[in-house]
Amino acid sequence: MSEMMKIPGQLVFGLDIGTRSIVGTVGYKTGERFHVVAQCIREHETRAMLDGQIHDIHKVGSTINEVKICLEEKTGRKLTEVCIAAAGRVLRTTTTHVEYEFSGDKEVDGEDIYALDSMGVEKAYEEFLKNDNTDLKFYCVGYSVVRYYLNRYRTKSLEGHKAQVIGEDIIATFLPDDVVDGLYKAVGLAGLEVVNLTLEPIAAIQVAIPETYRMLNIALVDVGAGTSDISITKDGSIVAYGMIPIAGDSLTEVIARHCLVDFKTAESIKRGVAEKESIEYKDIMGLSQSISREKVLEVTAPVLQDMAKQVSDKIKELNGDKSVSAVFVVGGGGRLEGYTDALAKELEIQNERVAIRGEEVMQQITFYEEDARKDSLMVTPIGICLSFYEQSNNFVFVYFNDQRIKLYDNNKLAVVDAAMQAEFANDGLFPKRGKALNYTVNGKQRIARGALGEAAVIKVNGNEADIHTPIHANDQIKVTESTAGEPAALDINQLPEYGATMWVEVNETKIELPEFAMVNGQLQSGYYSIQDNDSIEFIKFYTVRQIAEFMDVIINQDLNIYVNNKLADMDTKVYENFSVIWTMEELQLSDRDIYGTGAADTYANLPEDDGSYVKSEERNVERPQIEEIDEEMPNASGTAEAGSGANAGEADGTQAADGSAASQTGTDRSRTAADSKELDIDPADIGKINTQNQEAFAKTNGNIKRSVLVTVNDKQIRLEGKAEYVFVDVFDYIDFDLSMPQGSGVATELNGRDAQYMEPIQSGDVIKIYWKD
Repeated sequence: MSEMMKIPGQLVFGLDIGTRSIVGTVGYKTGERFHVVAQCIREHETRAMLDGQIHDIHKVGSTINEVKICLEEKTGRKLTEVCIAAAGRVLRTTTTHVEYEFSGDKEVDGEDIYALDSMGVEKAYEEFLKNDNTDLKFYCVGYSVVRYYLNRYRTKSLEGHKAQVIGEDIIATFLPDDVVDGLYKAVGLAGLEVVNLTLEPIAAIQVAIPETYRMLNIALVDVGAGTSDISITKDGSIVAYGMIPIAGDSLTEVIARHCLVDFKTAESIKRGVAEKESIEYKDIMGLSQSISREKVLEVTAPVLQDMAKQVSDKIKELNGDKSVSAVFVVGGGGRLEGYTDALAKELEIQNERVAIRGEEVMQQITFYEEDARKDSLMVTPIGICLSFYEQSNNFVFVYFNDQRIKLYDNNKLAVVDAAMQAEFANDGLFPKRGKALNYTVNGKQRIARGALGEAAVIKVNGNEADIHTPIHANDQIKVTESTAGEPAALDINQLPEYGATMWVEVNETKIELPEFAMVNGQLQSGYYSIQDNDSIEFIKFYTVRQIAEFMDVIINQDLNIYVNNKLADMDTKVYENFSVIWTMEELQLSDRDIYGTGAADTYANLPEDDGSYVKSEERNVERPQIEEIDEEMPNASGTAEAGSGANAGEADGTQAADGSAASQTGTDRSRTAADSKELDIDPADIGKINTQNQEAFAKTNGNIKRSVLVTVNDKQIRLEGKAEYVFVDVFDYIDFDLSMPQGSGVATELNGRDAQYMEPIQSGDVIKIYWKD
């Protein structure tokens, strides 16, 4: 025992979990030679496995544990890690080509080759999924590189060469998740962790067909109890894998039926054929019986022939619909007399080219135990150990929140991969927002997002990490789920619309009114906390009643109410820059000049950019220079030059009902004459002045009345009766009811730009007036 403890190198524990028996091998490798330190074989007490798949995990786990204890006693070492091989009737293979291009010439190293293999497996898996019509979840259980390419030329090896492009043809094998998981769970019950998983035919070929033979077109058939695993070599590579669910147990079953015995007894009869001419046994009735060797071969012949036929057909399918040059047979199920001859016949090759391989292929194997088995049964278990050295493990195990999970090792594994495999909620990794608040403002949908919570706390092997932290085999990953933040909370006064004001004129006094919010039809203050699905409107008008309440004024029923000089009531809407009057007097249209409440006076003071107010006459407004068309003006006597009709009336701004020009009153005439005399202007010459001179004259003498012709909303309007006109005068000549608002406010434009209400206007001006949306 103490001698065993001095074994050089790392011990590798390989386990061949077969349908009929479990074979364990422990050894190590030095150079090209593998040393088998100990072996142990245990048969299943019941048929806990069928066709290479575990049916009773606990019974298989118990048998594995027996093998482990046996080997621990022999080696004096505690065994915690194991290499295994998978088999099963639902094997799928995919062959693909993959390339990797470097940025320049690079010497290829082992890491580059490993990365290329990983790319190949991933691509093969993607292609496999495209053609998979089942609902099963498959795992890659092994792969083999068929050939390598260096700068797109075939080569035997890549490592050490300089290349710009490397590539490979790769064959990957897949088995259903339940097959793989069954193996892992059974091994776990024995206190073992899998460090390498391969496929049984891949393992067997490591021993049975050395690389020097792989130039030949050879088939390897591993005939176990439940499956016959097949691999094909050609041109120096393994080019195909296959599996059929018929093997030694099929022969045992036919013997059991013929001899009326249980499965275990039938298995003893089958094995006895190789050593005895007659085999003694007891049937299920307890009666002693015997059967000759010839009779056993006769009973099993039809099944043996069928088994050989199925294997032959599979070999041809994998080899391009043609036979191979030779076949090596390993495993216990192929040792029955007549099997190799039947297979040779089906393949149409010479009998001597189908042979059982055993001790003769183990020239590079050293056995410590004197009574060690060296027959075909041991080929696959030793090959499983050798696979540990030949290719990296396809899977790694990590612990995610104390849950052991299996991950396919693509050399890029991170915490997020483990979280996904453990079905950890994706939103548990990232900070979660509190409940959002949905509401509308002036009919437009808005959302206030909840506050962010705390991010997940991630640790790998006790060290702080994040979702991108790389992970490796047996890492301990602890993730504390992220938290949700506080729900969204918002008051009215936090909205950007809150705090806006509007100005109105009440009895010739400017009043600043705050715009208020209506929530679901109810007035609310700025401290109102918005609720989910609230409908909020910022009202851009006041009623007369609300203005009075704001000013703390009581309006009794005896008062007359006017809005923009039109009779109104307490519920009339008042928009920005509107005028409001409440008075005992009944205003007439002409009263606007007396009370100063006409449309012109309503907008006498307009806000500057800084919020201050100035009188309109103090504004320095630049006006566009508009050429005016000369008009023929009537002279004072109303001669043909001026005409005796309407034009005569236009000269003094009055017109009779019948359309003829009305004469000036004596007072007006005398005032005009006097004014003209002071200016040394002959009144008789006034009618001869053209439009431009008339405007200059009117500007010098404000008492001279004149008319201007402007275009308002695409219609020409003549304003009459004043010496000077401002923008707001237009409202007296158009049908635009300010007391019946049809929008959020009044838009005014003069010659294509925004207009001021008290801005002077001249003939030829183009004016637009309309309600804003």
